[in-house]
Amino acid sequence: MLRVGLTGGLGSGKSTVAADLRSLGAEVVEADALGRQMMEPGQPVFDQIVHEFGRELLLPDGHLNRAHLAQLAFQGGRIHQLNAIVHPAVIEAQRRWTDEVFARNPSAVAVVESALIFEVVRDAQARGEQEGVLADWRRRFDRVILVTAPDELKIARYVARLAPVATNTQTVEVDARRRLAHQIPDVEKAVGSDYILDNNGDKEALHAQVIRLWPQLQAESNNSRRILSLK
Repeated sequence: MLRVGLTGGLGSGKSTVAADLRSLGAEVVEADALGRQMMEPGQPVFDQIVHEFGRELLLPDGHLNRAHLAQLAFQGGRIHQLNAIVHPAVIEAQRRWTDEVFARNPSAVAVVESALIFEVVRDAQARGEQEGVLADWRRRFDRVILVTAPDELKIARYVARLAPVATNTQTVEVDARRRLAHQIPDVEKAVGSDYILDNNGDKEALHAQVIRLWPQLQAESNNSRRILSLK
């Protein structure tokens, strides 16, 4: 078994890498998808967000106005308050998912796609947490893959993705820069990563990097299984 964290900043292309790994046989879950599920009405995370941020966040149908929540978090300086609610619950959900994967297939390569693997550690330590899974990503992952790209390219991809539904691309670009400002730069993440994939815009080159990496991940998973069998 091998627990892999797949990370990269906004617009880095980590979702493309995740899709490639899934097609090669990896089990993949998206942290964002887990977070969205927890923000649905009736979930404890939903209730806590409403308690902390106010009922004005609710849409007429009772769901969260996620755009307004993002505005409060990123523009209103409350991102750490939001993360303190969401991160522990999402990480616990990742743990349960990983346990389920390995129960089905002990030799699986289980990949968690998350933009904020290193940021979770930074934020936990800023809150004074020195122990536990939030303060040490190595307690959650055996390997971390970082997908890198130039910041301007990341921003351009983010704008292009949202442009069809955005009324003002300049506003989207400002939002992208604000979000990137809250993320740790790639050069710092690279120091703590096991594998680095360069996504400079050439999809075929990125795919080739994933193809080369996959046998290594499989080998490490199989090796981990052999080590466990000897205990």
